[in-house]
Amino acid sequence: MKKIITLCASASHFKKVVELEEELRKLGFIVKIPLTAAKMKKSNNYDVGFYKTWFKNNADYKKKTLLIKDHFKKVIEADAVLVVNAEKNGIEGYIGGNTLMELTLAFHYKKPIFVLNNISEDLTIKEEIFALNAKFINGDLKKIKI
Repeated sequence: MKKIITLCASASHFKKVVELEEELRKLGFIVKIPLTAAKMKKSNNYDVGFYKTWFKNNADYKKKTLLIKDHFKKVIEADAVLVVNAEKNGIEGYIGGNTLMELTLAFHYKKPIFVLNNISEDLTIKEEIFALNAKFINGDLKKIKI
């Protein structure tokens, strides 16, 4: 039976999410990605600002609420989650607040948490990431064992 893996990432890393989606499928996983990543893939538009309309229109935060709820569902349905983290704003292995919420949910539901890249000492939430028993795979998808 194929295992389900849900990818979690900052929107700035969604192009890499789309790339990894195919690699993970080739390794035999069923892969779930964020809705916005799927839209980016379909349109080939990876401009994060185009999708985050709530910064210009506060009424659009309801869109973000729906995106959060949708991805929480995917985390709960998964057998494991993979954090796709890379450099952002000068911080290596960046993981943001939204991803931390998803990882907390995965931890609560006893899902294994894999992190693609090591995290920077400058990451303000590093202690939380370590406390969630995340397994760092240093870019090697074959290290994902569920």
